[in-house]
Amino acid sequence: MDFDQSEDRRMLAETLSRYLADRYDVATRIKLAYDAPYHSPERWAEMAELGILHALVSEDHGGMGGHGFDIATVFEELGRTLCPEPVLPALMGLRLLAAAGADLEPALTGAEMLAVAIGEPEAPWDLDALETRAETAGDGWVLTGRKSVVYGGHVASRLLVAARADGGLGLFEVRAGDAEITAYGMIDGGGAAEIFLDATPARLLIADARDAFDSALNAGRVALCAEAVGAMDATKDLLLDYLRTRKQFGRTIGSFQVLQHRTVDLVTEIEQARSITILAADALDGPEAGRRASMAKNLIGRAARLVAEEAIQMHGGIAMTWEAAVSHYGKRLVMIDAQLGDTDFHLTRVMEGLQA
Repeated sequence: MDFDQSEDRRMLAETLSRYLADRYDVATRIKLAYDAPYHSPERWAEMAELGILHALVSEDHGGMGGHGFDIATVFEELGRTLCPEPVLPALMGLRLLAAAGADLEPALTGAEMLAVAIGEPEAPWDLDALETRAETAGDGWVLTGRKSVVYGGHVASRLLVAARADGGLGLFEVRAGDAEITAYGMIDGGGAAEIFLDATPARLLIADARDAFDSALNAGRVALCAEAVGAMDATKDLLLDYLRTRKQFGRTIGSFQVLQHRTVDLVTEIEQARSITILAADALDGPEAGRRASMAKNLIGRAARLVAEEAIQMHGGIAMTWEAAVSHYGKRLVMIDAQLGDTDFHLTRVMEGLQA
């Protein structure tokens, strides 16, 4: 496996890094991420103009990337600045629309925002346990059910919904204006929504969409792992800077051997997380995509929590304040584990795969 970035990905990373450093300093991020609409429409349009969304889609569907390493490159940079823009639902939505053979141009240009409504209160991650129903109504379909914690659902104009129809799992499109949407902000920044469907009109995109949903979920999990790696890297840098400057007993606390050992352990965890994310990204479009994405998500969930807890403990009380950047990185790192399946869920998936 070649671990060196291609020239195109290196340019993509540098472009996005410069843009985010200029537009998303910590103070700006905190201001935008916790107040409605929990992101910046202006910056969303700028990122789309830069071609960031095109990097998430293959050339066959009008993009310029779409491979696991393209996705990882984008999301690692997003993680470094805790960017609250709804890129994750865009990624998953674009993959679903591509599988349906739909026109991606409005979403790729940022003119149309997507949200993927899969999870439910009693089945947050398990496709087999979904209960939202689809029924025919005249020449079309109607959906009944509730979708929970739909990231980006508060600003999306199109909802891509998973619903059961004739015993299969179908992909349906719902116009946001036709559904009842309750929007809210997340504890780690950004927004989500509860989607209530009560005989809501819908358009069928794929009748048997199980493979399409698996593909979108695996891509989302790889993206979250890469985001966590970027956020852990940034947290490490904040910690090292603090250890070099904070003094106790006339010495910088970074000179204390016990803190050095703890920091080395964190660096080791981060590099292991980076390695398994590379493995999952490499396998994204192959037969091992699901298993490797679950392996990565399980390890990332544990490593990210450890990095968050250790960084906050070594910072001390200052890390619990709103103004301290490390507190926001800590929240995001812990909450990444709760998105698209936590450590226990993915450990079970890996074990079931081994038994099978």
